[in-house]
Amino acid sequence: MGVSLTMSLRVCLVVLLSLGGAGCLQKAPPDMLAAIEALDRQLVETRAAEFAPEEYARFVKHWLTFKARLQADEDVIRWPWEVNPLVADLRRIEEEGTSAGQAAAQARESQRQEAETRLAVLEQRARSFSTRVNEMGSRVVLGQKPIETELLVKQARSYLDQGFYVRAIQTGQEAARLIDGQAAILSTELGRYADERSVDLWRQMVKRTADWSRSHRAAAIVVNKADRRLTLYRNGKVVAAYPVRLGYNGILEKRYQGDGATPEGMYRVVRKRERGQTSFYKALLLDYPNSEDQQRFQKARSAGAIPAEAFIGGQIEIHGGADLPMSQTLGCVMLADRHIDALFRSVEVGTPVTIVGAVNVTNSIAMTLAELEQSEEG
Repeated sequence: MGVSLTMSLRVCLVVLLSLGGAGCLQKAPPDMLAAIEALDRQLVETRAAEFAPEEYARFVKHWLTFKARLQADEDVIRWPWEVNPLVADLRRIEEEGTSAGQAAAQARESQRQEAETRLAVLEQRARSFSTRVNEMGSRVVLGQKPIETELLVKQARSYLDQGFYVRAIQTGQEAARLIDGQAAILSTELGRYADERSVDLWRQMVKRTADWSRSHRAAAIVVNKADRRLTLYRNGKVVAAYPVRLGYNGILEKRYQGDGATPEGMYRVVRKRERGQTSFYKALLLDYPNSEDQQRFQKARSAGAIPAEAFIGGQIEIHGGADLPMSQTLGCVMLADRHIDALFRSVEVGTPVTIVGAVNVTNSIAMTLAELEQSEEG
């Protein structure tokens, strides 16, 4: 009886194979394979490995394992009514790929929003910082750093536009650190504008000048570097005020020839230079360097604070227009021609000229430094 049953099964198998045995071979549906191949390419193109590494790694592992199995396994003959396990495996792999794509899309959008927000804040800060630096006339103090910062901000924007959001954030952070460093440099170089003791000394200098004008019933000049303003006193009272321009490093304290800084101290007009006697329209030559300037220069040179080959310089003037590059190099005080004409008529050789940084701690430079510090903390 057992032999008869075995023979019957063999006969059935032969019959099935002769009728359509190919249908009993275990095959992976070509359309499903093609769909997952396309999904794989899409995940690569959208950088799923970057945005959803765990999900993408799981998909790739199972997909590669499945393809290796297809190449290694021999065809398995199954009964037509049996479920093809390859189809179920492909469905699971397709679901994993789809899930990886969705996770990557969400992560990508989240990174894009973060990068966009951070970059917008950085760009605003960089613009504001540049404007403040230009207003103070202190760009040269920072050397090439403003240019480096500008290039980094542009590079961060380029990375964001290309979809490299992490790089955009990292480059933006580097630019922000550069801005922080520049703010620290400005605070060191210009901190005296916010220092009550320094401002009080300047106020005393202005008071002495006004008192001299009153007691001698004569003209005297005060230049306020923070306000970019020249004030003319007569008999101790303000009779005129004119806007001025300084050297390219004018708000710094002058230390040596060629630094572009405008000196601070109490000077006198030693010569009135008419047209043709100066490189400018007209000029009032000051007695810079005076004894105090000489002492500061020698002390700075001994301390190594200035180049050993530097000279103290001279030829500091209050002048009108023409030859702007030269005046910026010298650190002079520049007026409009009509204003130097008026000043020429009002002063004589020997007229006191006091140049100060500021006369109050709420001056424009101190306020700008405070704004930059707040921006850095923010």
